Amino acid sequence: MNDERERLIDQIGEIQRDLGRLIVRHRPTSPLFDSSLTLRQLKVVMILACQGSASGQDLAHHLGVGLGTVTGIVDRLVGHGLVTRREDPHDRRIRRVELTPAGRTLIEEISDAGLTDFRHLLQRLDTPTLHGLSTAMDKIRQVAETLYNDTPNKTSDNPITQPPE
Repeated sequence: MNDERERLIDQIGEIQRDLGRLIVRHRPTSPLFDSSLTLRQLKVVMILACQGSASGQDLAHHLGVGLGTVTGIVDRLVGHGLVTRREDPHDRRIRRVELTPAGRTLIEEISDAGLTDFRHLLQRLDTPTLHGLSTAMDKIRQVAETLYNDTPNKTSDNPITQPPE
């Protein structure tokens, strides 16, 4: 990577950190901060929100912990009413963990709070800036889809998905 690209990437990262700090300072209460969940419990809830359900082994792998640790985390989340366990329909030996309606509500409240804060900022930008930001965000999403999709993307002639020169 050339020096200018590296400098710009560093600058954008620093801006993102600064925005996070400013928003947290402006909004000291939020569903995320009001939650009594530990970081690992929150990670499990977020994994389940993305995947729908997971086995204990899946969660242990994602968290980088042992199955016994996951069992304790899930037990506490069951106690909070945020997750439930059920038998895997394809293999009765496996117990799957999934969000309850209360767990889904928590994730929605956290997400909605973040979107509300972001919209609050965007509403103060002029229309040409919003057009430019929309174009940039769409390109970022396209690159993320290319990088993080499990299936190969056949858009190799798309300059957005090409590695930097």
